[in-house]
Amino acid sequence: MARRLYLSLLGIVVLVSAMLAGNLLAGNEPALGLDLQGGASVTLQPEGEFTASALSQAVDIISQRVNALGVSEPEITRQGNNVVVNLPGVNDQQKALDIIGRQGELLLRPVLQAGTLNTDTSTTIPGTETSVVDTTIAATEGGPGSVRSRGPATTIPASTVTTVPAPTDTTAPAVTAPATNISVSKDTTDPNVNAVLLGQNGEAFLVGPAGATGKVFTNNAQAVINNGNWTVTVELRKGAAGADLWNALTTKCFNRDATCPTARVAIALDGKVISAPTVQEAVFTGGNVQISGSFTQSEARDLAKILEFGAVPVKFKVATLQTVSPTLGKDSLRAAIISGLIGVLLVMAFFFVYYRMLTIVVVSGLLVSSALLWSIIAFISRSNGLALTLSGVAGIIVSIGVTVDSYVVFFERIKDELHAGKSLRSSAQRSFTLAWRTILAADTVSFLGALVLWWLTVGPVRGFAFFLGLSTLCDVIVAYFFTRPAVLLLARSKFLNGRKVLGVALPESGAL
Repeated sequence: MARRLYLSLLGIVVLVSAMLAGNLLAGNEPALGLDLQGGASVTLQPEGEFTASALSQAVDIISQRVNALGVSEPEITRQGNNVVVNLPGVNDQQKALDIIGRQGELLLRPVLQAGTLNTDTSTTIPGTETSVVDTTIAATEGGPGSVRSRGPATTIPASTVTTVPAPTDTTAPAVTAPATNISVSKDTTDPNVNAVLLGQNGEAFLVGPAGATGKVFTNNAQAVINNGNWTVTVELRKGAAGADLWNALTTKCFNRDATCPTARVAIALDGKVISAPTVQEAVFTGGNVQISGSFTQSEARDLAKILEFGAVPVKFKVATLQTVSPTLGKDSLRAAIISGLIGVLLVMAFFFVYYRMLTIVVVSGLLVSSALLWSIIAFISRSNGLALTLSGVAGIIVSIGVTVDSYVVFFERIKDELHAGKSLRSSAQRSFTLAWRTILAADTVSFLGALVLWWLTVGPVRGFAFFLGLSTLCDVIVAYFFTRPAVLLLARSKFLNGRKVLGVALPESGAL
């Protein structure tokens, strides 16, 4: 009997110590949520008509975009029809919000003219949704860049689009200027009319009606290094919905007909040009498209993300935008830790006054339980993106009460047995057998409550429920494998001879 108790006690201590050491050596630690380390929270509200399946797909695409940004432990949840995106610890919040906000259709539009925008010469036609632009976009100097080298310095950084491998002839013909007067729509997202779109760095593009959408690409765009330069490769879908549409557009641009005199294709999203590569090949037969130019690593990866994840099938508006500063997050974390420590110290003070020497078991059990809980949270944070939020900390603090209840039930059983005149050794064994049923029932109710909360709720309440349930499971494990053998072994020892246990003075033979 004693051997099994020692094995159980040493086994749980060794296991928890190994888990703790393993996480520390691996550099794992609990990831903090938005309210504990700062960041941004965006609530997106759908507009217009949409279906439940389209909304679910939109959430998946937004999740993919945010995860691709490398944001630490993002949280994307639905609250009714609204989508809440929490971005804890983002280094560049505006960039993350820009990626989230790109919800329109990805359009591939022929470039009629490119350069700098001069809005002073624009005139509006009364009673229409169009304006007449009289050479308001100054043409850039020099031809577009090639696949392997960067073109002359221009207002618009040049890029090219080609199949893999790149064609040998990379010389681009001179740009043909469009007609002097072109009808231009004010709606930059309308795919059926001409429009003036801005680029990433203040560039301007006069583009024609869209020849295709981002649906011509498969979801496998990648940023790779080719011949020392960053490029983006993406595969075309087969048939009329993919390669046929793409080849029809690129043929017009390669031939520089009136609909695409610059030989450039603008990749536009939400009325902004993400990239405008020059077409170097009329028909793409290999199935893969390579977009190259003077990309930086960040620019290439951003373009790959846009091509890979495409457009969100539901139009959203930003209902609320909340930012939490890192300083406020640290203050919240410090307040949570202080409140937890104060609670634990008060509980320990009560136990020491009321249960005397057995408080040693309580303190040791809480340390083992805390180490086990920390190790599990740290591991799940690294492997599954779990984030510890302020509501989660509240769940853990509440779980201290569940753990304390287990000790109270056990110790009160022992106290009753001692008052009945039984020895500590026999009282401890019998008391745990009776108390274990009560402990298990209480923890089961607590766990089921946490499970129901987690299943039916979202946001902070779900975080509270998860950590409460996890802490409850840890309490069950520690109560059986640590508290039970620790108390039973103490009851068998001579350490408590002549001492007050649970407020009851034991005789010299009280431990026998």
